[in-house]
Amino acid sequence: MQNKRNADVLRHIISYCNDISETIQRFGKDYTVFTRDSVYKNATALCVLQIGELTTHLTDEFKKSYTEIPWTQMKALRNVVAHNYGKIDDESLWETITNDIPKLKDYCSSIIQYF
Repeated sequence: MQNKRNADVLRHIISYCNDISETIQRFGKDYTVFTRDSVYKNATALCVLQIGELTTHLTDEFKKSYTEIPWTQMKALRNVVAHNYGKIDDESLWETITNDIPKLKDYCSSIIQYF
């Protein structure tokens, strides 16, 4: 039962990673455009928030077994997005969506085949 739960969470995380990728494709992979377009930032920030929230639904056993991703830091980033009320650091969010999210998607995709 826990494996099904973890697999469902991973599928949702992958879906939000895909949403971020589609948003980047739609607006362009341009940091200047990103910093000037609140719709771009908000769309990606919401997905990051959702991913961080989803990590809380992974079992502790799963997080201890799959340590290549800093699950706790992902939850912390969710809290920053959720509670900083418009004060999200553009550079940190950009770094997350352009570098970390593709790695997260690849990692989750490689794990899910075992469930």
